[in-house]
Amino acid sequence: MISYHGLEEKLKERGIGRSDLTRLLGLSSRTVAKIGKGEKLSPAVMKKLAAFFVCRPEDLVREISDNPILQTLREEKEAKLSGGLYHELQVRMTYNSNHIEGSRLTEDQTRLIYETNTLTIGDGVPVDDVLETVHHFRAIDYVIDCAEEPLSEAIIKKLHFILKHDTKDSTLAWFAVGEYKKRPNVVGGRETMKPKDVPARMKELLAGYNAKPEISVEDIVAFHAAFEKIHPFQDGNGRVGRLIALKECLRYRIVPFLIEDGKKAFYYRGLAEWENEKGWLTDTCLDGQDTFRRLLAAFEIG
Repeated sequence: MISYHGLEEKLKERGIGRSDLTRLLGLSSRTVAKIGKGEKLSPAVMKKLAAFFVCRPEDLVREISDNPILQTLREEKEAKLSGGLYHELQVRMTYNSNHIEGSRLTEDQTRLIYETNTLTIGDGVPVDDVLETVHHFRAIDYVIDCAEEPLSEAIIKKLHFILKHDTKDSTLAWFAVGEYKKRPNVVGGRETMKPKDVPARMKELLAGYNAKPEISVEDIVAFHAAFEKIHPFQDGNGRVGRLIALKECLRYRIVPFLIEDGKKAFYYRGLAEWENEKGWLTDTCLDGQDTFRRLLAAFEIG
């Protein structure tokens, strides 16, 4: 649901009503009715309203979710609140997800970057580790913003772009940042899907997933396993896959799962053996749900 509290405040300051926007801005009565119903307006209309009130579009509108976890994350993100669920999700998910993929940053260093935007001189960590840490913070923000939208290739590619832009990989002509891979790759000694087959397989995976009438945590785990088997990007597939899982858990009011670096061996085993034994990856993700539940309990979020 959309709240136009900010817009209503601006109207009150000007001494005008919603209906006056048809005359002043040329908005249709149908568009004005959407404001009253809490329906989403087009970016063009929001831009016109922001220009009229001399403010940012986000000052006029706020998305309200009936999912208490998502709503808490959105409110704390908007308020730039320190020490809450949003803060801890940023630090813990970024540290664990990056460390699983080989980042040398410790959790304390990750926390320092998030909280102070600095890193102690002499820490000796690769620049890309720092860049991808900051990028992961922004990727989580993007997930929170688009959580309730249907999962699409555009969202998945945007997540990859956010993570990998400006890194050393982005300077390589053959490394497609924000696009599917151009070169074959091998993970853990296993071949992944050939680049030429990736677009069709991703469309098929998304179509089947989005056609489901209901989504459970098991469905999200299964999508994650299929995504990682396809390995659609040249690099960054694990982090993108776990961000997708976070988004879909928030979309369907499912407690997200936070895979800790200490459970990496179980997680990789679960992915590798998914076709033969689905319980290993499922159990690891359910354990990750328990990790997230402890966070929720600490902040008394039900």
